[in-house]
Amino acid sequence: MTENSLIEKMSSKTDTELVILSLEDNKYFSFLITRYKQKINKYIKRITAFSDDRIEDILQEVFIKTYLNLNGFNKDLSFSAWIYRIAHNEAVSFYRKNKKHIDAVNLIDDEDLEIFASETDIEKEFDSNQLKNILAETINELSEKYKSVLVLKFIEGRSYDEISDILQKPPGTIATWINRAKKDLRKKLDKKGIKHYE
Repeated sequence: MTENSLIEKMSSKTDTELVILSLEDNKYFSFLITRYKQKINKYIKRITAFSDDRIEDILQEVFIKTYLNLNGFNKDLSFSAWIYRIAHNEAVSFYRKNKKHIDAVNLIDDEDLEIFASETDIEKEFDSNQLKNILAETINELSEKYKSVLVLKFIEGRSYDEISDILQKPPGTIATWINRAKKDLRKKLDKKGIKHYE
């Protein structure tokens, strides 16, 4: 089998199928890395605002821990939520130890801005680049749990159950955190002159 045909064949496999194959032969784990590297990279950047170099360090740890714990993965559950949980824990741990080194990269792109603006009822009267910067800065001012739930819900598009699984909190707690996070975000944005519709 050629390398291209192997890549094509593996791309049609489910996450769980790739996990099973990886447990038999570690070369298959590279396909899970390829599938998740960019997604996890973006998620870590969004909740830590670290530079690419620091994120690369966290990513390495995430995939090492994922591989070392593959035997413990419950195949009846979502691999995606499981690896996000590992990434979340690793990112938060690294963030707590290194938050004085935050590089304040812009974690908000145009698509994110549209989602946040609609979900938080922000009046988009500012230049979009200015608004993105203010929004990114304000999200970074939120507590870890509020920042995490907003990113997971409105940027990553995760369901309440998935967020519950990733953060290991009941769905009801997640719903409460999301509502409080939105209120806190709006309050902070109001102080910066970014109004929202009632």
